[in-house]
Amino acid sequence: MTDALKRLAEEGVAIWLDDLSRKRIASGNLAELIERNHVVGVTTNPSIFQKAISGGDGYQDRLRDLAVRGVTVDEAIRMVTTADVRDAADILHPVFASTGGRDGRVSIEVDPRLAHHTAATIAEAKQLAWLVDRPNTLIKIPATEAGLPAITEVIGAGISVNVTLIFSLDRYKAVIDAYLTGLEKARAAGLDLSEIHSVASFFVSRVDTEIDKRLDKIGTDAARALKGRAALANARLAYQAYEEAFAGERWRSLEQAGANRQRPLWASTGVKDPALPDTLYVTGLVAPDTVNTMPEATLAATGDHGEITGDTVRSTYAESRAVLDELAALGVSYDEVVRLLEEEGVEKFEQAWLDLLASTEAELRRLAPKEA
Repeated sequence: MTDALKRLAEEGVAIWLDDLSRKRIASGNLAELIERNHVVGVTTNPSIFQKAISGGDGYQDRLRDLAVRGVTVDEAIRMVTTADVRDAADILHPVFASTGGRDGRVSIEVDPRLAHHTAATIAEAKQLAWLVDRPNTLIKIPATEAGLPAITEVIGAGISVNVTLIFSLDRYKAVIDAYLTGLEKARAAGLDLSEIHSVASFFVSRVDTEIDKRLDKIGTDAARALKGRAALANARLAYQAYEEAFAGERWRSLEQAGANRQRPLWASTGVKDPALPDTLYVTGLVAPDTVNTMPEATLAATGDHGEITGDTVRSTYAESRAVLDELAALGVSYDEVVRLLEEEGVEKFEQAWLDLLASTEAELRRLAPKEA
């Protein structure tokens, strides 16, 4: 293990772990990653919970008790997942306290089946906040069109939010606007803005996966030269949008009232293409006031051989814009790609949740007491 993770943190990048399970909590592994690997936060999503709970490690006793009580499968999943988030939040609380609430946070997502339903998303977010009942929780709301007004209402109610599934620059700008509008509502309601935090999860690797597939079909030298470049360009331009939004008069007024910036969070940072460096979406996205949430394999790779050379974002805006322009010139539609990725992202999380429902229901039936 090199000092790469330490250097990354020193550059202003908060290192969060994109994974959680009962085994990771109970074994002390999460506490160890916090102590030794500079991890200061945790993100979860439906796919992570599906993998953890379906794997069974550490959940049998709890599921058996729930089966004896005859709870519904939806209730069982919410009880198990919120318990994991609550315990992880307690482990991270010292970080939360030492950073003034900036880090030490654990994210939990609203039911992905509600992604296109504003009112239900708001209600679910509020319910999750009081179910977990920890100040260092972030409620994850997808950045769908229906999610945007939900973000405003939930922030306006004083609940901290992790906005997820952001792929496009226009949608990211709309997310920032939804956050600022929520802060304005909270201020009007007399809430303490300093206690409200948010991150905006901008997805990275999936952009390269989809665009590189299209570049392979084009097959020209110009197309091949652009492979593995779109995702970084997209994320770097998102950081430019962040800098612009949080430099204006609207933000300064909120900042004077105690508000916190909504940090960009780089999500989906595990590299899918083995031809690309396995730390690409970490070393290529080093900038102040950001979060990088990593699968454990990416975290380990960064610690082992990541080369942190300072800010790799703010000097690249012209180059990044040129990459997107070159893609457009080749006939790769940015708007089509980001729209597809949002649709697929919602569908994948929904399917993971449905798979989790099915496997948990089967386990509850298996563990239920047999009638005499």
